[in-house]
Amino acid sequence: MQKKEPPLTAAPPSSPQETAHSRRWNDLVQAVGAEIGQPLTSALERIHAFTSTGQIDRLEMRALRREVEAAREVGMKAQQIARLTAGRVRQSPEPVQLTEMLQGAVNHRSREINARGILIKPKLRQVEVVVDASLLFGLLNTTMDWALRHARSAIELWVEVKSWPRHAVLSCRFMHSAADQAERHGNPLAGTTSLDSLTWRLIEETARVMGLPLQCHTEGQHTLLSVEFPNTTSEATKALGNIELDQGFAPSTNHQPLAGNQVLVVASRRELRLQVRDAIKDMGLVIDLVSSVNQAVDFCTESLPHAIIFESALLGDKLKHLHAELLDEVPDIVFIEILEEGRRFETSSFDHASMARVGRDALETALPSVLVYELSNSL
Repeated sequence: MQKKEPPLTAAPPSSPQETAHSRRWNDLVQAVGAEIGQPLTSALERIHAFTSTGQIDRLEMRALRREVEAAREVGMKAQQIARLTAGRVRQSPEPVQLTEMLQGAVNHRSREINARGILIKPKLRQVEVVVDASLLFGLLNTTMDWALRHARSAIELWVEVKSWPRHAVLSCRFMHSAADQAERHGNPLAGTTSLDSLTWRLIEETARVMGLPLQCHTEGQHTLLSVEFPNTTSEATKALGNIELDQGFAPSTNHQPLAGNQVLVVASRRELRLQVRDAIKDMGLVIDLVSSVNQAVDFCTESLPHAIIFESALLGDKLKHLHAELLDEVPDIVFIEILEEGRRFETSSFDHASMARVGRDALETALPSVLVYELSNSL
């Protein structure tokens, strides 16, 4: 006697929340595929040309590097969005000077801003807000990424306080390219060719996790982004019982609190470069490796990293000049010297005039902590 198979039953219908979540992830996967595919396709074409001719000039090599870096940037942003969406972020709210942090983000991008011919028009009021400092740092830098990529001429930045409720508001306005003309849909950026990008989705997700109301409008060729901070200090101090305020020295206990920060490793020996990279590879950082001070100078001409880690053998006049020049331009830039041997380590002075140091034997255990400490002091 044959055993009857149980009848097939349809899966229960998805709830509206599950459907929206599924659609959100589907859109994200498509965005990652689209944004990572273009630079990798171009890079592959250049590699094919190189293998067939055996020759590649400096301009082609620079273009190849830019394409690979663009693909890496997409991957990093996708990782950050996944981390935020998965709820793996533990926030430590603390009083933060919003205006000073924004000004620092702008100063750090000064070379890139000048290279792009973009004018920054600030109108900044001194305001203190209660937020997780590392998440705010990421939000401001991602906003600068997004605005710099799409602005045609000038970026207006202003910080103000609404009359009621007295919440700080950060606004960013710029004219985007004609190709980015927006259509009127539920998503304010739907129908655009690039404004509705992975960078924009990272801004949205960061603001959502921080509990910051976010608005973005396009009108003609102008885009206006506004972020509201409900916990502005004059208001937040009345409701601190609802917030676990962190008054300690470290500004955040987030998993990967430095995710998205850029670190340049300068070492003449490949094994040392790889040793440094391996020591900090799980911190969510964007890590670039060069083998000489001249290469580091060239790298910094185009954009500035948040930290430079270098081997002590390279500490000559040229590196000291680079340190002084960058410190004058961006006072919170971090330099960490890798001593040839030993397990000792020390932090820099408060103003970064002196450099932090880590012995090579302590790279795996001490370098991540020193890097967190140094970059946290910059927030």
